[in-house]
Amino acid sequence: MGKVSETIEKKLMDALAPTYLEVIDDSDSHAGHAGNPHGEGESHFHVNITSEAFQGKNRVGRQRLVNAALREELAGPVHALSMKCFAPDES
Repeated sequence: MGKVSETIEKKLMDALAPTYLEVIDDSDSHAGHAGNPHGEGESHFHVNITSEAFQGKNRVGRQRLVNAALREELAGPVHALSMKCFAPDES
């Protein structure tokens, strides 16, 4: 796991106390694309997360919580972030 992946994991753990968290670095499949033109990695991620913080929130509200927790990374090294967010009773 790279430094950006570790930072994403730590920030989501701290902000949302998930019961399940999976951070997937998908940068290799985007080598040569915008945000990863030279294939250096740690630019494209997918997150699967289950948290009580998502209870009662719609998809957009859940994504906003994740984006807020990762504000600095999304402004810097992370070019793309996809996510699947669940409340505990949905996973």
